[in-house]
Amino acid sequence: MRLIPRVLLACLSCVALPAFAAPVSDLYQVREAVAGQQPEERAAALSRALDTLVLRLTGSAEALQNPALAALRKDPQQIVSQFGYEGDRLLVDFDPLSTERSLRQAGLALWGANRPSILLWWFSDASDGTRLIGDGQDAAAPFTQAAQHRGLPLRLPLADLPEQLVAVPENLIADEPGALREASERYAADALLAVVARESNGQWQAQWRLWLGDTLEQGSAQGADQTALADAILLAVNQRLAPRFVVAPGAASGLTVQVQGVDLPRYAELQRILEPFAAQLLKVEGDTLTFNVTANAEQLRAQLGLARLQEVPAEVAAPTDAPAVDVNQPVTQPPVPAAVPATVNNILKFRW
Repeated sequence: MRLIPRVLLACLSCVALPAFAAPVSDLYQVREAVAGQQPEERAAALSRALDTLVLRLTGSAEALQNPALAALRKDPQQIVSQFGYEGDRLLVDFDPLSTERSLRQAGLALWGANRPSILLWWFSDASDGTRLIGDGQDAAAPFTQAAQHRGLPLRLPLADLPEQLVAVPENLIADEPGALREASERYAADALLAVVARESNGQWQAQWRLWLGDTLEQGSAQGADQTALADAILLAVNQRLAPRFVVAPGAASGLTVQVQGVDLPRYAELQRILEPFAAQLLKVEGDTLTFNVTANAEQLRAQLGLARLQEVPAEVAAPTDAPAVDVNQPVTQPPVPAAVPATVNNILKFRW
């Protein structure tokens, strides 16, 4: 069977998707501050917009110094589809196909639009008091803007009373966020970002911690205000996460991936996750789907991990020939090899 039945496809539009990894819909749209609408000011803003986009897609500051990008940085308009003004900002829409082609020709590894959803716990300690920033507050606007600027799917907690009791500095900067994880469960995010930001002498400083699975990343940042501070932290988060998901040109190969336990909403999720890998559905057997993809195995594992899929360990074959036994030596129990995930004949197997 090569195609999902039409009735199955028709049902997909009515199915709610899981709230884990999130596609960044405006990944190629950049807003940059601009002092005016004079040609030289617009040219400078376009150059900054290109730099912002390159950082979003590569997570690497070194990519900006790539000699192969010199001509593009001199004339970014060759990959711009349109631009306009929003008050004191220049709004630039880059063409995705032209941009990706130009960056890959420069030898850069790119991060696709499907990215970990991040739940931000931001504790603010300012001269006018302390508070946890919550979704829907006026104070939340700088954080959503910074997330868009850095190409990250971000959400904020409700900051209700129970969460305010949990999201205190000692919990936010702990190496093991047990209480914070429990409070975060209802948001079904992939990663937790905890920030303790303090104002001192008109400047802001912060410690931040990012948990993705069992992995902890951490750092510090500073800024003239919370807007600049949020942008600096989310830039750092982008640069820490990107190496797990980017694929260098030529690193992808043809792979077969089998996924067990697929139902309607999971099929819709798989379509979205596998789309960047030129996925083709090969076979359907019960709740097991088999796809052909063009991907790097490690990046594919990382992307499927965002959807909470687990890799199926390869079966360990029993030896066909028993080893020779020295009767003069004491008998010992041979070690049992562990079943580990493996790529056999370019086939990866996963299950929900």
